[in-house]
Amino acid sequence: MSRVKVLVVTASGAGHVNPLLPLANALAAQGDEVVVASDAGNAGIVDKAGLAFCSVGSGEMVWFERLQARTRGAPGDGLPPERINHYFLPRLFAEIATDDMIDDVIAVGHESEPDLVLFETYAFAGPLAADVLGVQAVNHLLGPMLPHEVLELADDAVRPLWRSFGREAPGYAGVYKDLTIAICPPSLDPLRPPMGNSLPLRPVTVTEHATPARTRPLVYVTLGTFFGLNMDVFRVILEGLAAEPVDVIVTVGENQDPDGLKPLPANARAERFIPQSELLPSCAVVVHHGGSGTTLGSVAYGLPQLVVPQGADNFLNGAVLERAGIGRVLGPDELTPAAVRENVRSLLGDPDANAAAEEAAREIAVMPTPQEVAHTLRERFHTTPS
Repeated sequence: MSRVKVLVVTASGAGHVNPLLPLANALAAQGDEVVVASDAGNAGIVDKAGLAFCSVGSGEMVWFERLQARTRGAPGDGLPPERINHYFLPRLFAEIATDDMIDDVIAVGHESEPDLVLFETYAFAGPLAADVLGVQAVNHLLGPMLPHEVLELADDAVRPLWRSFGREAPGYAGVYKDLTIAICPPSLDPLRPPMGNSLPLRPVTVTEHATPARTRPLVYVTLGTFFGLNMDVFRVILEGLAAEPVDVIVTVGENQDPDGLKPLPANARAERFIPQSELLPSCAVVVHHGGSGTTLGSVAYGLPQLVVPQGADNFLNGAVLERAGIGRVLGPDELTPAAVRENVRSLLGDPDANAAAEEAAREIAVMPTPQEVAHTLRERFHTTPS
């Protein structure tokens, strides 16, 4: 039997490391050597997954502080939603984060001697480290592909850093140079990698759970791990649904206190965390921030969605769902109890939205599993005797 050594590189935050864990775990399960390099804040997540971890870089809070020192104000303040990625990707992730991470990532690479570097799209230290180490780079998308012009801006930002290592950036910050793993069903992502090859990967494995009989529709509300601090958004959503003939479950995040939402409406309960695989099979509609994990998880279960975007890739994911007819979007200036109530009512009674969601779920169900993609990577890349 042969094995492959894999260095996984992610930026700071659970939303960056979690989407890579199914494939990383599948690689480890088939006997490959996997080391995850990310900032110290992700150590617990990786340790819980049973994978080797190395701390690299200073983390997102330090990156934001460095960016804020340049701007004299809150970075990105006043940006229209469609320019969020155009601003933050080149400035925060490509320029500041890559410079902060790259020396540590290369040091981990020299120690682990990988056959390939698997990185997520925001971890621009990944493709540069792969080039320095002389191995293949595999880009793992976190959701829909970002507009190509965003990666062109990132390419401008990292070119001086590539040159400092005696290399020329190969375009698009090196992200698409070798292989891109795409996790969106085709109907949700019209873009294709502008260079290199691509390989589809099922983002969510639908699991069967015994679901209790319900007399009323269940609405699941979450703002993910990063935006769960915003209790005011939860309160607006709860107020909008308080008098509706639905049951509501809110998860505020493992580090937040659900008691902060008390008193709750009679039809609602709040928890820190419930695995989505346990909740989604019982749901009728999901109201969320638009993070890729919740977006694709809800699609995999064929659920219509109301997106209340807060930042990052939320607006992009909301637009993707809206274009596909699976969801509705309420921007920050549109979020009112009445708007939440109207949109949830509409989604519950919209057969077209449910049909579109079920079609996208069928697309996801036939995408290759993490185990199948792990086997493909083992066959494709240089291997050494075990």
